[in-house]
Amino acid sequence: MNTHHKILNIATLTFEAEINSLRLIQEQLGEDFVQVVECILETRGHLVITGVGKSALMARKIVATLNSTGTKSLFLHTSDALHGDLGMIDEKDIVICISKSGETQEIKTLIPILQRKGNILIAMTSQRESYLAKKAHHLLYVPIIKEADPENLVPTSSTTAQLVMGDALAICLMSSKGFNADDFSKIHPAGMLGKRLLMRVEDIFPTNNKPSVKPNDTIRNVIVSMTTGRLGITVVVDEKQKTIGVITDGDLRRMLEKSENWKHLKATDIMTHSPKTISKNNMATEALKKMNEYNITQLIVEENNKYQGVIHLHDLIKEGFVE
Repeated sequence: MNTHHKILNIATLTFEAEINSLRLIQEQLGEDFVQVVECILETRGHLVITGVGKSALMARKIVATLNSTGTKSLFLHTSDALHGDLGMIDEKDIVICISKSGETQEIKTLIPILQRKGNILIAMTSQRESYLAKKAHHLLYVPIIKEADPENLVPTSSTTAQLVMGDALAICLMSSKGFNADDFSKIHPAGMLGKRLLMRVEDIFPTNNKPSVKPNDTIRNVIVSMTTGRLGITVVVDEKQKTIGVITDGDLRRMLEKSENWKHLKATDIMTHSPKTISKNNMATEALKKMNEYNITQLIVEENNKYQGVIHLHDLIKEGFVE
């Protein structure tokens, strides 16, 4: 077997080993898992997840997933708990201890302390007969026949199993609580989903110039307004700042094609009537949808039928709404 095929074969076997482990865990999911979900849903405290070594890394990731999906969680390294950080655990909190063997010395030292505090203890382990499994109130069983490496030494299948069990737990809790995209956006305001669900037109357009002309302004004034506005458009407004029409780069080109003697023309002679508008209170996604629908790159922003400014496609691209 050449090097190329050997590498691909090892990678394939790694995938197969970890996928088979996940299938095994999936097949044994049952009432124990349901009880864990219901227990967490009923708690008035936090969910604290602890572990040592690679299990601690998985615990930290699971905590991040839980917090981002509406379940208040804390990560506590088991060693840190035994050296002063145990004070962060309240008696109302539920503690999930993650350990493949369930016999880690730090875990075995921590458990009696948690028992005296009265905390509900959930074990996530690959050994049903381990000290951790026997002392816990509930068990998240993640059986592992073999790690993915040939020597069965490296935490691979076991850490994947812990992570996926944590994901399953988080998604079940999320669904049970009715946690939705709107909830997600509120705790992820800087993400793209947060932007799509929270950002409005008024959050974007005020930084743009506000080009405008009067109905009887000359073409020269129109060109100056469009040039200084730097948006490829100017808005024709009346004395009450009500939008009458718009003039775009395209309108100017069409004017030059149709008339050689254009110097006598006024803004109203070349403007487009009934331009596409949007309220400043509309979502930015609605502005993008409208631009795509009418194949345009600008929308006139209005409030109470009065001209407020212009939102441009480039603004939405800059904010990440268009890839």
